[in-house]
Amino acid sequence: MKATPEAQASRTGLKGKAVVPGTSILLAVTIFLVFNYALRCDFLNYDDPQYFSTNPHVQAGLTWPNVAWALTTRYASNWHPLTWLSLMLDVDLFGPGPAGPHLTNVALHAANTVLVFLLLKGLTGAHWRSAFVAALFGLHPLHVESVAWVSERKDVLSAFFGLLTLITYGRYAAESKAHDLKSRVLYGLALLFFVLGLMSKPMLVTLPFVMLLLDWWPLGRYQQASDPRRQPPLLRLAVEKLPFLALCAASSAVTLVAQRGAVQSLGYIPLSIRTVNAIDSYGRYLWKTIWPVDLAIPYPYHGYGNVWLFFLATSLLLGITVAVMRFGRVFPFLLVGWLWYLGMLVPTIGLVQVGTQSMADRYTYLPLIGVFIIAAWGAGEFTKRWRLPQAAIWCGALLILSLCTSRTLDQLAYWKNSGTLFGHSIEVTRVNDVAQYNLGFYCAGRGELDEAMNHYLEAIRINPSYDDALNNLGVALAMEGQTDEAIARIRESIRYAPRKADAYYNLGNVFVMQHKLDDAANAYTEALRLKPDYPEAHNNIGNIYAMQGRRDLAVEHYREALRLNPKHEGARRALNALGAAPGE
Repeated sequence: MKATPEAQASRTGLKGKAVVPGTSILLAVTIFLVFNYALRCDFLNYDDPQYFSTNPHVQAGLTWPNVAWALTTRYASNWHPLTWLSLMLDVDLFGPGPAGPHLTNVALHAANTVLVFLLLKGLTGAHWRSAFVAALFGLHPLHVESVAWVSERKDVLSAFFGLLTLITYGRYAAESKAHDLKSRVLYGLALLFFVLGLMSKPMLVTLPFVMLLLDWWPLGRYQQASDPRRQPPLLRLAVEKLPFLALCAASSAVTLVAQRGAVQSLGYIPLSIRTVNAIDSYGRYLWKTIWPVDLAIPYPYHGYGNVWLFFLATSLLLGITVAVMRFGRVFPFLLVGWLWYLGMLVPTIGLVQVGTQSMADRYTYLPLIGVFIIAAWGAGEFTKRWRLPQAAIWCGALLILSLCTSRTLDQLAYWKNSGTLFGHSIEVTRVNDVAQYNLGFYCAGRGELDEAMNHYLEAIRINPSYDDALNNLGVALAMEGQTDEAIARIRESIRYAPRKADAYYNLGNVFVMQHKLDDAANAYTEALRLKPDYPEAHNNIGNIYAMQGRRDLAVEHYREALRLNPKHEGARRALNALGAAPGE
C-alpha cells in the first residue's frame, strides 16, 4: 500500500514541532470543571464496599502485607494488582472517604483525555481533529460510569497505561528503521506500559490488534520493503507484536482462573443467546453514542430480546462494515476507526459472559475512540470537500461538545448515591432485579425497612434465585423481629449460593439474636472457612467465645480482626476489656 499524506505526516509529526501545551491544559481543565460533581458523590453499595469502603486490605492502606495481597489475590473475580494498590494509596493520601478515590478517577480521566489528544496529534499531525476526538472522549456521557464509580478505577487506570503504550509504540514505529538503542528502549517502554495496563484491567488484551491498525493508518508501515529478501510487511509487523501477544495470552489465562466463579456457563446462557446479545449490543452502543439517553446500570439480560431490533442491528453492522471495506483505501481512517471499535469491545461483548448484565457503559471507554476518529476525520473530509466556512465548522463542533457536556452533567447527578442511581435505572429499564436489590439495600441503610423489603421482594419476583436479595431480605426481617422467617430466607440464599461467606455471617447474627450461641459460632466458623480474611466474622465469633468464658479463643479472633483491619474499634475495645494486648 502506498503511504497516504497523513501517514507521511505522522513520521515527522512525532519528531517535529512540539504540541501546543495550551490545548492539553484546556482539555484537562474542562474535564475537571465538568466532572468535579463526582467529588461530592457517595460510595455505591454496588461493588464499592468490596473494592474500597469495607475492604480491610484497601482500608489499611499501602503496607507490605497488603502489597503482597494485591499481587496474589483473585478477590472480586479479577487479578488487577495495580488497581488495588492505587486504591490503597488513595486511603493513605485522602483517608477512607469517597472524595479521594473520586478525585483520582477524575484526574486519571483528565490525563487520559490529554493522552488521546497527544496520541492522535503525534501520529497524524492533525491538531484540531485530534483535539475534537479527545474532547468527545472526555465529555461523552457514556464515560460517566467509568469515572464516577470508584470500583471502575480499573477502567481509567488501565486506559492511562494503554494510551501510554500506544504513544510509546508510535514513537518506536517512527524510529524503528534506525534499529538503534533509542528504538529498542522505546519498544521496551511500550512493553512495560502494556504490562502495567494489563495489571490494571485485562481488557487491554486487544491492544496489539490496535497497533496493527495504526501500522496501516496513520503510520503507513504496510508498504512493501524495497529489499525483496525482507519479510512481507504484515508478517514482519505481526512478528514484531509477538511479545505483546505473549503477555496477552498470560493475562487471559490468569483472568480465566480469577473469573472462574463469575463466568456464566453455556447451560445458563446459551451461545445462541450470547451471539444475539453481542450483535444487539454493538448496535445499541452505537445508538447510545449518538443519542445518550436512558443510561443505566446494569442493563438487564433479556434473552433474545426484540427480533426486529436484532435484525436492524445486524443490518447496520453489516452495512457499515461493507462501506468501510469499500472506502477504506481512499479513507483509511474509516477502516481503522471501525475495526478499533469492533475489536476493542470483543473481550466484553458477552461471548464469554461475566456477570448477568447484557452490556455496560463502562465497556465503551476505549473502544469509542475508534468511532470518534471516524466522526472527526470524516467531518474534516466533508467540510474540506464542501468548503464550509471555518465559523460553521467551529459552531458545529462546539454545539456537539456542548450537548455532550449537558448530558454528562445530567448523568453525573444520578451518581450522587445509590438511591438516585438505582432509582433512575429502575425507571429507564423497568424490569431490573439488580437495581431493585441495590435500591433495597440503600433503603435498609437509611432505616427504611418496609421500603427495603418491597424492593428485595420485587428483585426476587424477577429472579427467584437471587441469593443476595434473599440474604438481605432475611437481614431486614431479623431487624423487624421476624427471626424465624429471617433464618428461612437466609438458608434459601445459601441453597442457591453455598459459598457466600456473608450469608453465613448474617445467619450467625440472627442466631445471636435468638441466643443460640453454638449455632451462631458454627455459622461464623463456616463464614471464616469460606473467607478467612473476614474481620467482622472474627470479631463476632470472638464475642461468642468471650460470652462463653473461652478467653484464649476470643483473644485470638479479636487479634486476627485487628490484624486484618487495624481500625476495627470493636475488636480493640474487646481486647482492652479482656486485659489483652492487641498484638502477640
